[in-house]
Amino acid sequence: MLVKLLSGDLPRSKLLTAILVAILICLAFAPFLFPGIRSVDTAARICIFILLVASYDLVLGYTGIVSFAHTMFFGIGAYGVALACSHMERGFGALIVGTLSGAVVAALAAFLIGLFSLRVRAIFFAMITLAVASAVAVLVSQLSGLTGGEDGLNYKIPRELTPAFKFGGELLGVKLNGKLLNYYVVFFGALMLFLLLLRIVNSPFGRVLQAIRENDFRAEAVGYRVIAYRTGAACISAAIAALAGSLYAIWLRYVGPDTVLSFEIMVDILLMVVIGGMGTMYGAVIGATLFVVAQNYLQELMQVASGAVESVPLLPDLLSPDRWLMWLGILFILSVYFFPTGIVGRLRQDD
Repeated sequence: MLVKLLSGDLPRSKLLTAILVAILICLAFAPFLFPGIRSVDTAARICIFILLVASYDLVLGYTGIVSFAHTMFFGIGAYGVALACSHMERGFGALIVGTLSGAVVAALAAFLIGLFSLRVRAIFFAMITLAVASAVAVLVSQLSGLTGGEDGLNYKIPRELTPAFKFGGELLGVKLNGKLLNYYVVFFGALMLFLLLLRIVNSPFGRVLQAIRENDFRAEAVGYRVIAYRTGAACISAAIAALAGSLYAIWLRYVGPDTVLSFEIMVDILLMVVIGGMGTMYGAVIGATLFVVAQNYLQELMQVASGAVESVPLLPDLLSPDRWLMWLGILFILSVYFFPTGIVGRLRQDD
């Protein structure tokens, strides 16, 4: 049953399997294992970014396409939910309409970009996607009447997914309310879509994508329509990214250009893919978990470390929480140096 769920693509490393199982258990029971608003919010973000990074790895790691428009698709999904919830009656109908509309629009946008751009060289395609994503971010910021501009949009989701809805007392010290249900909507939504991506990359379609990545001229000579396969992969990736954006919008109940469309998110996605390992869906799990945890808790750890070495010259300044981005960069450089194929690639080599 497990092999079927994982599409036959097992971790192929005992240590990697243990890490993945530990992450799955921690995310599945996060509200009970790590009670508290911040820890549960961190777990929800990990779920969403695992899905987002995995969707990007489909085009980068499995197809060999370098795109800078992935946050645009993420934002389309998020704004789809926000606009639907803002203009429709409060309820699950608005969520469904917003989610499906965002996925369709994102897939259509990816189709149009791919249709006109995937014939050019890789670097030119990357520049085209960057230009389109930047234009969309500017447009969203300027259409304040529709999108809220720089201030973004606040909206109401179904009451059943908010803390105001209570369906019991407490379980293991955790309040049984809509916020808990909201978390499990995010968790199971991300899990099912991740398993779908795992199925896709291990299907005949996925194997053709890998052949195109290795040598597109040879794949074309064999008879595969390279542009069609690349465009198909881009559309699937965009739709999944939009669905990740929808989950993010449902969780946050707020969207804005800085939260879903900024180039910083695109850079973060690239870092997570490289850290985890390109061309391995499991790399998205490792990379997203490490990066989001570091983003949320590295400053606190540095503050503790700085206090512990207070009597040592220079070290307190070097470990100052204000320098957390510098240390995050150093950790990234070290991970690339010691794990050139990503953490997943290295663990599979060692086993």
